[in-house]
Amino acid sequence: MREFNYPIMPEIMRRWSPRAFSEAPVAKEEILALLEAARFAPSCYNEQPWRFIVAHTPEELQAMQSLLAEQNHAWAKHAPALLLLLAKRTFSHQGQENYWHVFDTGTAWGFLSLEAERRGLIAHAMGGFSRKRAAQLFGLSPDFAPIAIVAIGKLGDPSSLSPELQEREQPGMRRALSELIISSPDRKS
Repeated sequence: MREFNYPIMPEIMRRWSPRAFSEAPVAKEEILALLEAARFAPSCYNEQPWRFIVAHTPEELQAMQSLLAEQNHAWAKHAPALLLLLAKRTFSHQGQENYWHVFDTGTAWGFLSLEAERRGLIAHAMGGFSRKRAAQLFGLSPDFAPIAIVAIGKLGDPSSLSPELQEREQPGMRRALSELIISSPDRKS
């Protein structure tokens, strides 16, 4: 059971990353609303380095699923939508490296995941996929880094998962807040 020490947004309290997806369709407008939430994430110089490749049709889903690592494919194949999250490596205004491109893109993912929770959808991001094959499949320029594939859908029956995954199908525990705060060297306790 998760414990919260302070009152926070209900969407944050409820959000986690299930693997049991229903095969029920998700309307295109719902997916676009999630992307709209991501669009309003903050970013360095307002660069908005995130980009999305959405797989929603059977053909698009099959192509995106072909990129997944075997352990992710086993459950993500049931998600009615997948999206590839990309991060633009350079600033548009002067072409220099954007050190914060992944940080900012992660913020956009966070906004997307909270909007999914608010709408009664689940969103599970995965790092287990072939970035090299993704770049080839979608003809990505070297300026765009594949960051994650996100499965989007509605919660399904956990019994559809392997026994190993069924054991893990619950919100993960979090470290204590005291473990996450690193004091500065000059701070006296």
